[in-house]
Amino acid sequence: MAAKRSRLPGPRNRKPPSSLPTRSVAGQTAQAIEKSTQENWTFLSNHSHVLVALAQDPNLSLREVSLLVGITERSVQRIVTDLEEAGYVIKEKVGRNNQYTIKENLPLRHALERHTSVGQLLDLIVDRR
Repeated sequence: MAAKRSRLPGPRNRKPPSSLPTRSVAGQTAQAIEKSTQENWTFLSNHSHVLVALAQDPNLSLREVSLLVGITERSVQRIVTDLEEAGYVIKEKVGRNNQYTIKENLPLRHALERHTSVGQLLDLIVDRR
């Protein structure tokens, strides 16, 4: 009989450290967004979640993005690197922080979605008032 593996809580089940400020992004706190990401699956990929977070606030730290998306900070670093290497995101150092600019005119990568630009996707999801 195989031993049952215990499932350790992953990044989606972690609570944000209380020492971190609760930032509001598009009217939602990090805790509210994290609670909503505890589902088993979502319609968008983590890459698109990171893009949405950076579109809402281009001055977020990677730690703040990780809390909003519900993945580890290291995963966010890899995703931002992917997005930079593909030309979708430009990272600029502003003082001690980074600011991210999204190249919204570029097409989405999948063959089914190439007719749509990143900006069109963000327009559907991000409240830009």
